[in-house]
Amino acid sequence: MKGRTQKITMSIGSRPQNDSTECESYEGVQTFMDMTENNLKEVQFERGNLLEFILSPSNLNLAYLQVKRNHGSCGVDGLSTEELGGYLKEHKDELVESLKSGRYRPSPVLRVEIPKDNGKKRPLGIPTVVDRVIQQAISQILIPIYERQFSDNSFGFRPHRSCHKALKRAQEYITQGYTYCVSLDLERFFDTVNHAMLIRILSHTIRDGRVISLVHKYLTAGVMVRRSYEESVEGVPQGGPLSPLLANIMLNELDNELARRGHKFVRYADDCMILVRSKRAAERVRESIATFIESRLHLKVNREKTEVAYVGRVKYLGYSFYVMNGQCRLRLHPKSVTKMKAKLKELTSRSNGWGYAKLKDKLNRFINGWMNYFKLADMRNILQSTDEWLRHRIRSYVWKSWKKVGARFKNLVRCGIDRWRAWQWANTRGGYWNTAGSPILCRAMNNERLKLQGYPCLVDLYVKLHQH
Repeated sequence: MKGRTQKITMSIGSRPQNDSTECESYEGVQTFMDMTENNLKEVQFERGNLLEFILSPSNLNLAYLQVKRNHGSCGVDGLSTEELGGYLKEHKDELVESLKSGRYRPSPVLRVEIPKDNGKKRPLGIPTVVDRVIQQAISQILIPIYERQFSDNSFGFRPHRSCHKALKRAQEYITQGYTYCVSLDLERFFDTVNHAMLIRILSHTIRDGRVISLVHKYLTAGVMVRRSYEESVEGVPQGGPLSPLLANIMLNELDNELARRGHKFVRYADDCMILVRSKRAAERVRESIATFIESRLHLKVNREKTEVAYVGRVKYLGYSFYVMNGQCRLRLHPKSVTKMKAKLKELTSRSNGWGYAKLKDKLNRFINGWMNYFKLADMRNILQSTDEWLRHRIRSYVWKSWKKVGARFKNLVRCGIDRWRAWQWANTRGGYWNTAGSPILCRAMNNERLKLQGYPCLVDLYVKLHQH
């Protein structure tokens, strides 16, 4: 078995983790919270026996199945999810005993970086698959406990909640007249969580000191960066099953303070929007809440990016807002449109060398994911213009793939173009883009023919989504 012992003998894995707590695309979005949606249960934790619940065979088996289902890459020990079952069969008793006795020491997480929209990179920490099972087992027991405490205005990484529900809640408040917003920006939140503060907050609810100690061990397990070990003196590494829950536990203190002050707010993970009735009130709230966050929670507020603005100028979860006839409605934020078109441009690049099947598959996967995420927005006009542009790019892609005069001639004839015109355009020296916009190619590869061939139409999908 590839080297995993509980004395932390390790080798360095090199593959990045596939599942993460924050998605950079819209395809196949899944969080570690999915499995809890139909499995919330009451846990009698007052007797200080929480660890026994966590390490029960049924809970550990459920955790194993969830980690197996999520796949993901190897941690520092090189053990894969495919090898996990065999390892646990051989070492289960030893593992459980070390956890009960307090001898267990988590492995450091493996640092990988994924690109962000602004060109920077987001650091992720990949736990070993064994540590992912243990973290998942902890989460499964703690989630039902903390769900009773969490705010109704918190929507991120929680069962039965989503970004769409967060947006709808914001719409309700804006419709009520709360049209000015404080958009909080917590600087490097996951990397700057104060361990002592988090442990103190956990201790208010969790009476089993062994569980507190185990969570603390995960917080301080350290990070492997290019075969070099680095200590973890603060922060909650993104990438493990436990991290989203710990983030919500920390930020629940902010939720409680906002509720105590009577504010209308919506929070999705560390994206928090406080809604008030006037610009002056928003400015007061920004200063007082920033002071609370920094002095009481020991987190850093990016005051330059924490903006006060009318809701129509705010970006939240990729959307923006507008008010029409007294009702708040949603639309696409311009940055979301730009990002979407950049992705479509990348997928339809004439130099990617893909065949038609792969191109259609990638386009449909991206567009379906994107449309399902942004389906709440009023965007028909934007989609119509995007469809026209996308079809132009597809025609350009196809025209280049035909390459030779003979192939162009035959394909144009097949598409219903008379032979004389087909021969004339097969011999054109015009560029791919200009030719793709010509009346002949627009007729040969008209909208209906492209749909029949399996290319996506954004407007059609939008209409379909709004029929349900």
